Amino acid sequence: MRDLSAPLRIAKQLFLISLASALMAFNINTFVKAGGLIPGGFTGLTLLTQEICQRYGAFRAPFSLIYYALNAVPAIICFKFIGKRFTLLSILMVFLSGLLTDFMPAMFINFLQLQDTLLSAVFGGLLNGICIALCLYADATSGGTDFIAIFISEKYHRDAWNYIFAGNCVILVLAACLFSLDKALYSIIFQFVTTKALGVLYRGYQQMTLLIITAKCDEVYFLIRSLTNHSVTSVKAIGNYEKKEREILYSVVYSNEVAPVIRAIKKTDPDAFVNVIKTEQINGRFYRQPKE
Repeated sequence: MRDLSAPLRIAKQLFLISLASALMAFNINTFVKAGGLIPGGFTGLTLLTQEICQRYGAFRAPFSLIYYALNAVPAIICFKFIGKRFTLLSILMVFLSGLLTDFMPAMFINFLQLQDTLLSAVFGGLLNGICIALCLYADATSGGTDFIAIFISEKYHRDAWNYIFAGNCVILVLAACLFSLDKALYSIIFQFVTTKALGVLYRGYQQMTLLIITAKCDEVYFLIRSLTNHSVTSVKAIGNYEKKEREILYSVVYSNEVAPVIRAIKKTDPDAFVNVIKTEQINGRFYRQPKE
């Protein structure tokens, strides 16, 4: 029988990316432009470039052309060093969102136009977080500085988000100097809401520590290994209540792996005791699934 999982997966990814690009274009044309906001990353840099061209050059450059030009080099680097499918899906997101931003019908743009800048910043940031989460669930990104951050993370195992944050600060300082301080401050609210919304909606990059007390050490170890490809450290211990020897298994997994691992453990050992702890930082070898 033909395996339909691959076509269904591709169809799901294409649907999520199409939805995310449409929502992102809608967000830019409504909340972002209505509030005069400057989002972070290449989207914000593109809007800032458009505004500079219009104010000082007396012409309006297309959003898509500037956006594509900024994304070109990072996309090529990611295609070569990170993963072809991941990069192609991300490029599709960039292409569709840029195209829809320029050519979205007026009936959709006029559907929602807020006059309050704070409301635009809050709800625009929320919608932006939803768009990014949809991309991540499709095993892609929204492009822009995400390309750079993921390349540095995958290639050099370093956290690049502080550099991205610094770049966003430079963009906001330029916006404040060229235009107005209040728009730049509202843009900070936009970025803050985006970050919080993304943290709630997508936890795939967060790590969790599992402490498991079980009498079936080997079975649970092979179970975790097969489901997550992460290893386990075992420590012998004595349960003071029953005075019986037990083993404590220690493992760090991704947040989205916790639920299926716990279900499998309970099937293997119904009496197992599992403690899940949020992991703030990891130094050392930790398996990261390669991007396709």
